[in-house]
Amino acid sequence: MAVLDHKGDKLDIRIMKQVPKVIFGRGSFKKLPEVLSDYRSDGYIIFFVDHAHKKTGIVDQIPAEKDDLVFVIDTTSHEPKTDQVDELRDGILKTKKGNLPALIIGIGGGSAMDISKAVSIMLTNEGSSKLYQGWDLVKNAPIRKMGIPTLSGAGTEASRTTVLSAVDKKYGINSDQSMFDIVMMDPDLLDNVPEGQKFFTGMDCFIHGVEASEGSYINTFGSAYAKQSIELCTKVFMKQGGTNDDLMVASFLGGASVTNSEAGVVHAMSYGISLVLGYRHGLANCIVFRQLEEFYPKHVPVFFKMLELNNIKLPDGVTKKVNKEEMAVMTKMTYRMARPLTSALGENWKDILTEEKIASLYAKM
Repeated sequence: MAVLDHKGDKLDIRIMKQVPKVIFGRGSFKKLPEVLSDYRSDGYIIFFVDHAHKKTGIVDQIPAEKDDLVFVIDTTSHEPKTDQVDELRDGILKTKKGNLPALIIGIGGGSAMDISKAVSIMLTNEGSSKLYQGWDLVKNAPIRKMGIPTLSGAGTEASRTTVLSAVDKKYGINSDQSMFDIVMMDPDLLDNVPEGQKFFTGMDCFIHGVEASEGSYINTFGSAYAKQSIELCTKVFMKQGGTNDDLMVASFLGGASVTNSEAGVVHAMSYGISLVLGYRHGLANCIVFRQLEEFYPKHVPVFFKMLELNNIKLPDGVTKKVNKEEMAVMTKMTYRMARPLTSALGENWKDILTEEKIASLYAKM
């Protein structure tokens, strides 16, 4: 939002929305029924839960009551899609005869939380969710929503975006309306996460901090978040005694850092990898990041050390069979990320990251 002084000149002031209520601490998930009591009188509650929690037992711990709706979301086959969100919205309105919920809760990683964010918006806004992919396009206030991360790294719990894939693009609903009203962070919920999955989601957090801190859109607020997020990620993945508590806080601060800055070259290019080749977001970021030392010379060597210490081997030759048409889609997707690329490279970013340059970087992946 632009702020003008009494003469009508634009001031360098940002109005930054933050998550208004955060519950943090081991065992806090057990307090969920107590927290929800504040909302029960206003109507039913919708829960979106990652399907992985059928095995962990979290699905069985959901404090759903008679009129509530519980959706177990399969996050393995694909990341959240606009069609999926639209179908969920339509199904809820049909089932509940147009009655809106008091609260929507997303329990899981970034995908489950993104779906909860998107549905909260689409229950009060007309048309397809594709219409709202972009910056500040949401017109009506959403349903109140709560995020409970069981993976840490994406920073969805603290960010103003909900990332969705459509047929030809992967793009966020970037709006203050995408932000959670309440977040519950219980480090106990990370105890059963496989080490490989923890690494890739954690690297999303590390990269958020790197891109935010190295971008021109950063301010002192965002810089403080980014610095602490990077330090906590380093403590965890450089094997310096980091804990799940550290990683969970790092994720939140990483999301907050991007909210107060922007992403950069890594995310701009990783969206193309995910869109065309179907790689999950954290892994796609890692595939891209290792080729971008020219843009992030201080941080890519640290990333390589993290790979080594955590015994992670990235796939090679992932773009080897990409055809000309697919490369064009990936390049077009990258070029849609004008804000992150402007933050990273300046107003003349197209002169630096030409189509030929993008293709040559993708070819190395």
